[in-house]
Amino acid sequence: MHPTLVLFDLDGTLVDTAPDLAFALNLQRQLHGLAAMPENEIRPYASHGSTGLLKVGFGIDKQHPEFADYVSEYLSLYGQVFDRDPQLFGGMQDLLNTFAQQNILWGVVTNKHRQFSQPLMSKLGLSGQCACLICGDDVSQPKPSPEGLLTACDKLGFLPKDTVYVGDAERDIQAGKAAGMRTVIAMYGYLSEQDMPQQWLADNMIYQPQELGLLI
Repeated sequence: MHPTLVLFDLDGTLVDTAPDLAFALNLQRQLHGLAAMPENEIRPYASHGSTGLLKVGFGIDKQHPEFADYVSEYLSLYGQVFDRDPQLFGGMQDLLNTFAQQNILWGVVTNKHRQFSQPLMSKLGLSGQCACLICGDDVSQPKPSPEGLLTACDKLGFLPKDTVYVGDAERDIQAGKAAGMRTVIAMYGYLSEQDMPQQWLADNMIYQPQELGLLI
């Protein structure tokens, strides 16, 4: 058997960042005179970046004339609170411990920018365990482009066919398939009622992190 490289998306797959993403959105709503939204209403959009969060929080999209200003404002607020309480998903540390015991390399490929991703990984004590961290601003095209995934393979000396990519959003699966990797949907992540993961044609679905160990 060839050795396998495992790559994770960050938000909603490796780390539960939804509470802090939602907290920042509610700070922004407060600035605009709006009441706080329940976290469970924001959570399904937490993997969709500022675009998805502003859609659920303010009902605006990229066509809105002030969209760029809202994005800048949100990112400024998130930058103040992004490391309040990030947590690994339940069972994830056990999975990573198993990978360490079996000498399985793993890394992260995320659309999140490095100014947030690197400190999050450090705070959770993952920087020394993670073989590579490829962020949205490290590449010319974010996911669903496969560029970040292929960059990780090149960096670590793995072929895409010997690599598994795990994510909780359709663009993660699109990127993994475009790269020629095995793809796994993290069903425990930030999926909304509008998502149809069965139609994403991933190779596998997992409902808790430990299930990934059975697929490697």
